[in-house]
Amino acid sequence: MTDSPVRVRLDVAYDGTDFSGWAIQPDRRTVAGELLAALAALFGHDVTGLTVAGRTDAGVHAIGQVCHVDIAPQAWQPLREQVLVRLAGLLPPDVRVTAVTEVTPEFDARFSALSRRYVYRVSDAPYGVHPLRRRDTLAWRWPLDLDRLNEASARLVGEHDFAAYCRRKPNATTVRTLLRLDWRRDADGVLSATVEADAFCHSMVRSLIGALLAVGDGRRPPEWPASLLTRRERANEVWVAPAHGLTLVAVEYPEPSQWASRAAATRRRRTLPEG
Repeated sequence: MTDSPVRVRLDVAYDGTDFSGWAIQPDRRTVAGELLAALAALFGHDVTGLTVAGRTDAGVHAIGQVCHVDIAPQAWQPLREQVLVRLAGLLPPDVRVTAVTEVTPEFDARFSALSRRYVYRVSDAPYGVHPLRRRDTLAWRWPLDLDRLNEASARLVGEHDFAAYCRRKPNATTVRTLLRLDWRRDADGVLSATVEADAFCHSMVRSLIGALLAVGDGRRPPEWPASLLTRRERANEVWVAPAHGLTLVAVEYPEPSQWASRAAATRRRRTLPEG
């Protein structure tokens, strides 16, 4: 038996309501904290390197989060067929590991990803939000125009510097490629925005939603959100939509043969081409 650790992909779902986000924080309940505690109970101290596709903020949900860990082979092999069921018994009810997959060391949950896809739910019904969906749907007091929302959204798709929509971190780029941003009205009348990009900077999705809602209810013209892309600092007039309406629904990866090359490419600093 080799001494090299086994890399394991975990697909994770959680209700973010009672969490202070994904990342471990002192004296706060976090998704990573609960997951690591369950893994430690199962494998002891033979678990290292927890890496997540996207660190969700406090209150944000997930049905398609992905992370990886490295587990010592002597701890992994005896339990490999039981991990999913055993974790279900160890984790609290607002966190579930939905799939456990052995992968090669080239897989990196964060850097190998091609894209992350989120859905934001908004109800503009006069009564607000259905009680069973109050944890994942924002209530909006004014009627929203679907055509205006989609017109404004289309202008934001592509590679841009989204500094106006991000909380900048030192030495971090705000250039992102927005692959998809569109709205639909579901059968229950709720508006769902699908937002997909190669990656997102801090608060970017909720800032985009906040700007678009101002268009949808008529307070701003459809060209306004895209006009902010010329900014190189955060636009203070952009409202950040509440976290509870946002859910990470999927993370996409290339074929296994491309995991390493994708990770190398992602690590390079994103910059806009000149001209």
